[in-house]
Amino acid sequence: MRVAPAEFHRSLLAYRQYRYAWWALVLMLVSLAIYAWAPEAQPRNGGSWQGYTLGTVGALLIVWLLWLGIRKRKYATGSGTLQGWVSAHVYLGAALLLVATLHAAFQVGWNLHTLAYGLMVVVILSGFVGLWAYVSLPSQMARNRGNQSRDDLLAQVAEVDGQCLKLARQVHPEVSDTVRSAVARTQVGGGLWRQLSGRDRSAVELPGEGTTSQRLVRNREQRRVVRFLAERLARSPGGQEAIRLQELLWLFARRKTLLRSLRQDIRLQGWLRLWLFVHVPLSLALLIALCAHIFSVFFYW
Repeated sequence: MRVAPAEFHRSLLAYRQYRYAWWALVLMLVSLAIYAWAPEAQPRNGGSWQGYTLGTVGALLIVWLLWLGIRKRKYATGSGTLQGWVSAHVYLGAALLLVATLHAAFQVGWNLHTLAYGLMVVVILSGFVGLWAYVSLPSQMARNRGNQSRDDLLAQVAEVDGQCLKLARQVHPEVSDTVRSAVARTQVGGGLWRQLSGRDRSAVELPGEGTTSQRLVRNREQRRVVRFLAERLARSPGGQEAIRLQELLWLFARRKTLLRSLRQDIRLQGWLRLWLFVHVPLSLALLIALCAHIFSVFFYW
């Protein structure tokens, strides 16, 4: 049985009755016990045996989580396996925040070690943002598309466009040119900012007033072309021209709905991709800072 995307992302936190949540809890309790187990005469710091132990656990956990982030993307099949990888990534990544903090013994300063710690905190916090996005956005995307794929939406837009262009050949030349312009100048997607904002920058060429020239105006949400067709219909004497104008009005209303869903789908997908563009480079920067931190500890201390 295929698992729906929204159901998959909601159930990953409860995978195997919160198996990895319990693992993370045990890891945090053990880390607290190690941190607390220190002689009174010995101040807690990263250079004590407790600090080295917790630092080793934290470093191994960081490397494992980075490897896990790459490895889990290779599972194209087997939703249960993928859910397990993601669930472990979430819970053990959250536990890492406590492990690393105890390793540092709550001591921070303007140095390389704090840089590594700060990058780790940012990566973990961005992971929480990504968790929220991957739990909530897929369900929004599914509702927005009406449980269809983006290819289905594109196919429906292409079908409506074909019907509009076919009717355009059977109406007044002014109407025909306007319909063709509206179809040709429709914009979907674009650069990163346009994807994230979902703004519609479509345009349409309308007949000039009192001249044969045309003027280019904005056609956001297909409103301008719909208004133009409604005005032509109101002035129409009736007959076949009025019937075709009414059909065009219905088609552009349908087109407006489809394009809105398509832009919203692109916008939500864009936010998910933006998170990856932030989270992955930060994770790589953390790995470099971790290596520098370990090198400086063993060679300069």
